[in-house]
This record gives sequence, C-alpha cells and structure tokens, in this order.
Amino acid sequence: MKAVASLRYGVIFKKAFSDVDVFKGFVRDILGINLEIDKVETEKEFKPTIGHVKIKFDLYAEDKKNHVIVEIQHDRNADHYDRFLHYHCVALLEQVKKSTEYRSNTTVYTIVVLTAGDVHQCDVSTIDFDPKRLDGRPLHEIKHKIIYICPKYVDANTPPLYQEWLQVIDDSLDNKVDESQYRLAEIQKVLLHIEEDGVTPDERARMIDESYIGEAERRGIELGIEQGIAEGKAKRELELAKTMLQEGFDIKSIVKITGLTEAAILQ
Repeated sequence: MKAVASLRYGVIFKKAFSDVDVFKGFVRDILGINLEIDKVETEKEFKPTIGHVKIKFDLYAEDKKNHVIVEIQHDRNADHYDRFLHYHCVALLEQVKKSTEYRSNTTVYTIVVLTAGDVHQCDVSTIDFDPKRLDGRPLHEIKHKIIYICPKYVDANTPPLYQEWLQVIDDSLDNKVDESQYRLAEIQKVLLHIEEDGVTPDERARMIDESYIGEAERRGIELGIEQGIAEGKAKRELELAKTMLQEGFDIKSIVKITGLTEAAILQ
C-alpha cells in the first residue's frame, strides 16, 4: 500500500496529469485519440480575455499536426456543467478570427473530472455538439465534445478503458493506494508523481489553502450571505498560518501566502 497525496487537490491533480505521457495515456483511453504533443500547459489562459470572465484551463494541450485541442478540467464546484460548457465555448471562440470563416480548424475536447461526486450519480456523461436528424442520426459535421467523468460512480457498465483511470483517482482520495492493482505504465507514473514523500512544502501549503477555500465557499453558500464567506476566509487564513508555522515556514513567507500581518501571525 502506497501513501499518496489525494487527487482531489488541484495542485496534485495538475502535478500528475501535466506529465506528457500521463496526459496522452489518459486522452487515449477516454477519447480514443493518440495525441502528438511535447508539452502540457497548466493554468492556460487566452489573451485578450474572451467574454466577460477571465478563465484559466487547468490542463491544456494542442496537437497541431492533427488539429486537436484537449483540455482536462479538475473540478469540485456545484456549477460544473455550466462552468465547463463556458470554458469549452471560449476555446472554440478563440479560433474564430474573422467573420468569413466560422468553421474551426481544430477540434476541441474538454474532459471534466468530478472528484467530489455529482447530484446525478453518473459515471460518464457527454455533451455532443454534432447536429442530429429527428431520428437521432448524426450529421457528422461537428466533432467538438465535452465529457464529464465521476470516479465515485464507476461500475461494471463503465467503459473498460475508463475504469482503471477512474479507479486510481477515486482510490487516491483516502490518501492510500494499492499500486499492485494497476497495470498501465501511465498510471504507475501517476502514483510516482503523487507519492506522499514527494509532496513539496509549497504544494502542501497550496493543498491546505484549497481545503479552506472550499470550506469557506461551501459555508457561504449554506448561509447565503457574505458574512459566511468572510468568516470562512478568516478561519482559513489563521489555520493555514498555524500549519505553516508547524511546518517550519518563515514569517515572511507566511505573510505573503496568507495575507495576514506579521503581528497577527506572531499573536
């Protein structure tokens, strides 16, 4: 049994899946596409901003030879269906440079990994942009697609190629994984990337920060008022500062990361 950092944390998910071999293997099994790429970008954004909201893609890679863009979005928010439909559309809009040509030269695929579960309790769901006849037959005009996958609900009916990937993501959530269950070389690389002993102090601080951000957001939603968010944020900053002190961080680093004053930290 291997001690690991949970893939529910964005910083850990991006650390593992930004590995080119891991990204290509995941896309191969989820989309059936063999990408030709030599890098995976994290926190990808388009400049100038498209639309009213500035967005960043967790993981982004472009196969220029085969004209394919793949985005992998790690998510634990309540609005994931609408949120990543918007992200997907931004990637489409970025390609249209003039009014005389609306057809995209590059196919866009978005994979959303829902590590926290979903109200529909569905393992795999898709948005297929291809127009269809009334009897459901596709016209094969538009290939763009969004795939939402939820590791918590994998079962015997989940596509076989998906199962090992979804299983390792779900297994990691309790911080321990039996590596002998996994045969794919790319998944063994995932386990190497997320080993508990390999987590850096900076990554650990970001994991703690993610936890308290999520807690503050959830409490704010439950209370339905800004006070709940403010209280959650204050608690997060204090708890993060305490943990960083215990981990041996210096005061200046804690001030920079938490936004607290030096006096508040010393107190």
